[in-house]
Amino acid sequence: MIKLMKGNEALAEAAIRAGADAYFGYPITPQSEVLEYLSREAEKRTGMVVLQAESEVASINMVYGAAGTGKKVWTSSSSPGISLMQEGISYIASAELPCLIVNVQRGGPGLGTIQPAQSDYFQSVKGGGHGDYRLIVLAPASVQEMSDFVKLSFELAFKYRNPVMILSDGALGQMMEKVEFFEQQERKFDKLDWALVGKPKNRAHNVITSLHIKPDKMEEINIHLQKKYKLIEENEIRFEEIMCDDADYIITAFGLVARICTKAAELAREKGIKVGVFRPISLFPFPSKQIDSYSKKIKGILDVEMNAGQMVEDVKLSVNGKVPVEFYGRMGGIVPAPDEILEALENYIAGGKL
Repeated sequence: MIKLMKGNEALAEAAIRAGADAYFGYPITPQSEVLEYLSREAEKRTGMVVLQAESEVASINMVYGAAGTGKKVWTSSSSPGISLMQEGISYIASAELPCLIVNVQRGGPGLGTIQPAQSDYFQSVKGGGHGDYRLIVLAPASVQEMSDFVKLSFELAFKYRNPVMILSDGALGQMMEKVEFFEQQERKFDKLDWALVGKPKNRAHNVITSLHIKPDKMEEINIHLQKKYKLIEENEIRFEEIMCDDADYIITAFGLVARICTKAAELAREKGIKVGVFRPISLFPFPSKQIDSYSKKIKGILDVEMNAGQMVEDVKLSVNGKVPVEFYGRMGGIVPAPDEILEALENYIAGGKL
């Protein structure tokens, strides 16, 4: 089925079609349409529980509880709301519970603006709460991917028993594009061997917790988690390469900005400048080796983001000084235009820096 929909609505529709069991959230611009759409559509179609919590803190802890029963549960918010969820996200990661968290980013810091931004990269990719934990983080660049990544996120969450984040932004959440949806999946009621589903007679109690008082036990948990993250890094890297085969320069960008950079690269090629675009789709795990593979082939990298420079640190670590890396960013909710990205690239080429 193909529909013309807002990105936020596509998220909600995809969750219904993915057979999600429950959504707990709190309205915040620019993602409030998620809760509104689910309130109209979800329960009558699949029986999904949809509850507006009293706060983001409450909603993430509801996700924690429901995920502990093995159900397919999720929440969504925007930047300040995601900040309020960080303690709960850390608990969920430690307890190894599958769930989906969607961040439709807006400009900050503080309450900031309702316009789009990419300034939550550090918070999402590096573990925004306390302790050594990681989320699997996917960055959509279209409304179609807003839908597709919901299904993928649930698959990855249950495969690794780990929370997954879709890191979107206010522009993708509000813009309308055609979306081809996957077929409706039935809600499953499988009893998972780790879940809290009551105590059968033939096994011991399941215990789900993130509290481990003894340091040797806490270290054991951490070592186990780090092994899991290493496995994720080995198997779940996703990226897109656009016009990179013959490129002299590569622009790195994620999400919506990668689409704008692709137009800038096309304009550059019209001027005879061979430019490609490398788009990380999985921000964790980050495609470091894939970026590094270009370091001996190109003259330089321009990283473009809607922030003060966050993913650029991972790009620099990837190439480890083998090729120059410069940054161009806009902040506060301003979306860069293809012409200004091209101008930044030309200045970079002409002077060796921005």
